[in-house]
Amino acid sequence: MSAMPLSDGTHVSHRKLVDATAEPAWVRRTLIAVALLFLTLFLFVPLVSVFFEAFKKGVDVYLAAITEPDAVSAVKLTLLAAAISVPLNLVFGVAAAWCIAKFDFRGKDLLLTLIDLPFSVSPVISGLIFVLIFGLQGWFGEWLRDHDLKIIFALPGIVLATVFITFPFIARELIPLMQAQGVEQEEAARVLGASGWQIFWRVTLPNVKWALLYGVILCNARAMGEFGAVSVVSGHIRGQTNTMPLHIEILYNEYQFAAAFAVASLLAGLALVTLVLKYLVEQRVKAQKREAEGRSE
Repeated sequence: MSAMPLSDGTHVSHRKLVDATAEPAWVRRTLIAVALLFLTLFLFVPLVSVFFEAFKKGVDVYLAAITEPDAVSAVKLTLLAAAISVPLNLVFGVAAAWCIAKFDFRGKDLLLTLIDLPFSVSPVISGLIFVLIFGLQGWFGEWLRDHDLKIIFALPGIVLATVFITFPFIARELIPLMQAQGVEQEEAARVLGASGWQIFWRVTLPNVKWALLYGVILCNARAMGEFGAVSVVSGHIRGQTNTMPLHIEILYNEYQFAAAFAVASLLAGLALVTLVLKYLVEQRVKAQKREAEGRSE
């Protein structure tokens, strides 16, 4: 067994050094048990209870709850809001990350701060801001009314609130990876005569595709599950402006527990699919970041 020299000329074995810095076995087992207990109580039990309550009164009741008109409208609105919000955030996230990671300019730190703004502002407050701007008594309320345009209590307001809440996710996934990769490949492509679009499509984008997909998955999950901001701007109009989380709240408040859990199971199912996709893509992202860090060293 190899030994490590100390400053006084003595040696200590590698095993003794590891033993001195390692936790006892009982500490590791205790921490693992506490973690598993926490996950069981706060994740697995609630998740199982959602599906149990959803099917408690039978499959017929479950199918009736998720196929009634208001539920179908809520599902369609949720998917539509996500389908509009995620591509918008995709364009913004890629542009912002490329700008921040590849260029130095005045106001760079301010842009980073603004990107993180939705993380520090309550979703309810952000929804209220849109009401104060686009509501009937807001800054543009009279102009919108005169031109027969409706933002608040309609799809545009729901999309605006969703975009605001979710726009940091893609940018924040791309920025660290792009910074780790550096600009050497882009500069080499530029020297070889590639245009800006060619550099982006053939060099930058392929290098960040897995991180981009990871950010899109997180963005989509938050868009479908957003409650606070959407609750403020939607108006809770059944069959028109209620997304799935809002529809679940209304059903639960009306004591329609079976229907509420049935719709909640759809949202939970989407979350589970998102979780699996997130895990698979996360492994690729970690490998991509390690490869980028290896090249930078």
